[in-house]
Amino acid sequence: MTIQLKVPTIACDACAKTITKAIHNQYSQANVNVDVAKKIVTVETDASENSIKQVIEDAGHTVEQ
Repeated sequence: MTIQLKVPTIACDACAKTITKAIHNQYSQANVNVDVAKKIVTVETDASENSIKQVIEDAGHTVEQ
């Protein structure tokens, strides 16, 4: 399943790396792509959308509804 989330708190590549690392720590098989300019996180995973949102929020970022 592909999940696409708007994360307005992404400001730089370091933010992208933090989010990617956080998702990989929970879901090592996930394919994560962060578009810093568009502030979009795309995740291919078997995990639920809510669980991915929680991981991103736990990493200190905000997910738009």
